[in-house]
Amino acid sequence: MDQTSGNAPAIRCGHVAIIGRPNVGKSTLLNRILGQKISITSNRPQTTRHRILGIKTTQNAQVVYVDTPGLHRAAGRPMNRYMNRVAGATIQDVDVIILVVEGLRWADEDQDILERLKTVSAPVVLVVNKLDKVTDKGALLPHFQKLAEIREFAHIIPVSAKSGNNIEILEKEIIALLPIAPLLYPEDQVTDRSERFLAAELIREKLMRRLGQELPHAAAVEIEKFSMQNEVAHINALIWVERPGQKAIVIGKDGAVLKEIGTQARQDMEKIFGCKVFLRLWVKIKEGWSEDERALRSLGYGENL
Repeated sequence: MDQTSGNAPAIRCGHVAIIGRPNVGKSTLLNRILGQKISITSNRPQTTRHRILGIKTTQNAQVVYVDTPGLHRAAGRPMNRYMNRVAGATIQDVDVIILVVEGLRWADEDQDILERLKTVSAPVVLVVNKLDKVTDKGALLPHFQKLAEIREFAHIIPVSAKSGNNIEILEKEIIALLPIAPLLYPEDQVTDRSERFLAAELIREKLMRRLGQELPHAAAVEIEKFSMQNEVAHINALIWVERPGQKAIVIGKDGAVLKEIGTQARQDMEKIFGCKVFLRLWVKIKEGWSEDERALRSLGYGENL
């Protein structure tokens, strides 16, 4: 271990970007490393729409993980352009890059991301995720050998973010690549995002998990009120959709779907916030919001679309 003056161990500290095409398990990986939910997950692409920091501080390191939206080949829609800009800007200013790919699959989108990394000087760790889904383990070594020929990676590490397999090995290798530097955040801070932001994301997660097929990209969540009263969080949230038919889907027969989404989101909020939560949801229509740059900005999707 490196030593500073005296006997105190040196602290390694830096930013680590988690990048990859949509739905390879980037957010699941971040949550597994942190040991708690910071980034929402579902089996639908476009689940992660924002840059989210997850901060893990140990005795000898502080790693600031940056979870990014999946990089899209077709970036014609304003939402896709926004997500590509967020992910693309992140990789230019970090100490280490984790490129997440899926099992034995190497897709054209993965190759596109490698092209983006040609101008990046930070070391790249290739993480082969979803190891638990690979039935032919004998195919892994030849696959890794092929991947090693594509470019020079700092490491190629197979993991299962879902089960936690090899996550400790990954963390150890990442820390070794970070510079010796002072802490960037207080030791007990785990994210740069507010409880208000996390509340909106948890609601959107439940929407995507419950209605991913019927409502793939057409919903956004806005928190109208977030206040604490007698140690109870009172949260009012608007779910924005684009058409009347989508509103009916989100509400469901006799309000059953909206109630289910609200119950699940509230339960997660209570775990994360550590208090009772009183959550009220409304569904409103904002036609074409996902194609309208002004509407996207009003819903918190950045200025540079």
